[in-house]
Amino acid sequence: MDFDHHFRSQLEALKAEGNYRVFAELQRKCGAFPRVRHYAANGEDEVTVWCSNDYLGMGHHPDVVDAMVDTVRDCGTGAGGTRNISGNNHLHRVLEAELADLHGKEAALLFTSGYVSNWAALSTLGARIPGAVILSDEKNHASMIEGIRHSRADKVIWKHNDWRDLDHKLRAVGDRAKIVAFESVYSMDGDICPMREIVEVAEAHGALTYLDEVHAVGMYGPRGGGISEARGLAHRIDLIEGTLGKAFGVVGGYITGSDALCDFIRSFASGFIFTTALPPGVAAAATASIRHLKTSDAERQAQSANVARVRTRLDRLGIPHLPNDSHIIPVMVGDPVKCRQISDILMNDWGIYVQPINYPTVPRGTERLRITPGPLHDESDIDHLVRALEALWRQCALAHAVA
Repeated sequence: MDFDHHFRSQLEALKAEGNYRVFAELQRKCGAFPRVRHYAANGEDEVTVWCSNDYLGMGHHPDVVDAMVDTVRDCGTGAGGTRNISGNNHLHRVLEAELADLHGKEAALLFTSGYVSNWAALSTLGARIPGAVILSDEKNHASMIEGIRHSRADKVIWKHNDWRDLDHKLRAVGDRAKIVAFESVYSMDGDICPMREIVEVAEAHGALTYLDEVHAVGMYGPRGGGISEARGLAHRIDLIEGTLGKAFGVVGGYITGSDALCDFIRSFASGFIFTTALPPGVAAAATASIRHLKTSDAERQAQSANVARVRTRLDRLGIPHLPNDSHIIPVMVGDPVKCRQISDILMNDWGIYVQPINYPTVPRGTERLRITPGPLHDESDIDHLVRALEALWRQCALAHAVA
């Protein structure tokens, strides 16, 4: 078989349907965010980022930067291997205690990414709880889907955010061990789950609750504990999973829960046992970020205000975006080729970076620009973004929202 020919033909097919991914070459400069250096074929320029998952700009916060730099100078760059080989770095334990406190849990366990924490935790739970069945929201993240698949446990898919359908399907499962897996904020539509109803249904059926708070930690609640903290439900959820790579501005994933649950995952999850631990500098920076956001609401307030400003301006112009109560603004295009074209024009002609979101991340026909205003965008940034979108909606003959 000519393998390269096969690879090229598959890539050409992807390009033909408009779903080939092109990554912008960008360089963040500490203290300048949301402006970044853009490297293009015709030279370098500066662009403003409107789609970062560093939602609060904490990746550039002086306390976070200093914590990482000071720790690298003190401890070096790497952890030296897996925790099984190199032991628990003290800074890992400090960070895990900080995360457990954030969610009001007995314990926490670090992973190298949010993807790995979901994959490892769900695959271990499903594989090692006898007769387990995992009931998964139909829009759960790929990492959750992959973990469930790898567990080889039976799975049941329930309609997105539909707690009545969940109730019906839990009842149909009967007496088996049940795990209900869902997210708080869904990153592509920006919608927030009906958490209280889901938790109450799960409790009524004796199910273990598994909540992904990846897009909510740092962002919601008086201390940044996520939607579960904001709604006073964290204590009723068995396992809360999150990331250090979004609102906390660093990298890594984690789970929190009871001592027994976290020790169970630590002892049996291959995704933890055989993976090199996070560098101590990363752990120190994450700890500094979490501690800051536990006591400071300024970043959340400024971010929320900018989200409201952008939404109001888009509404005035009739530019369609999905309504939701989160910080994510999906501006709907509905065509993969136009979505890519708009993203390119925004970058090249307007100095604005918003990546196109196409299939398979979202269903075909729902292609979009995913805008995430942050606290460091100012009024002139918002004006420039809105003017650009208004011009492109006319230029590309895109539909406007109905008033």
